[in-house]
Formats: sequence, C-alpha cells, structure tokens
Amino acid sequence: MRNDELAAAQAYVRLLEATRAALAEPEDGPLYVPLLASPIAEADGALERAGLCGNESRFFDLVRSLRPGMPGGGR
Repeated sequence: MRNDELAAAQAYVRLLEATRAALAEPEDGPLYVPLLASPIAEADGALERAGLCGNESRFFDLVRSLRPGMPGGGR
C-alpha cells in the first residue's frame, strides 16, 4: 500500500469513527454533525490525492486491509 493510499484509508476510518460517535446518541446528533465537516474534507482530499475517487473497490480493499472486519464495497 502506498503512503497516499494508506492516508486515504486512515482518513476514511477516522471519518467513520467520528460519524459513529456523533450519531451514537440520536438526540444529540444535530449538535455534533457540524463537527464532521473537517473529517469529511480530510477524507475527500486524501481520496483525491491517492487517485481513489471513483475506484471504490480498490479503496475498500485498502480499508479492509487496515480493519479486516469492516464491511464495505458492496460485497
């Protein structure tokens, strides 16, 4: 895995974890959802730099290599 691919996969995992934390308490979700803007921007930029935009299959393979139990990619 190249460094830029690793960075993209790690950014996605951070975004996923931040989203799960923000939505863990549904009544508090509206307070925390704006905090996801930064992790979303980080993940978008990392995907672009790694050339993974539009290549979800490759991307989710990389994510699964970091987190083997994580589903993704529609498989």
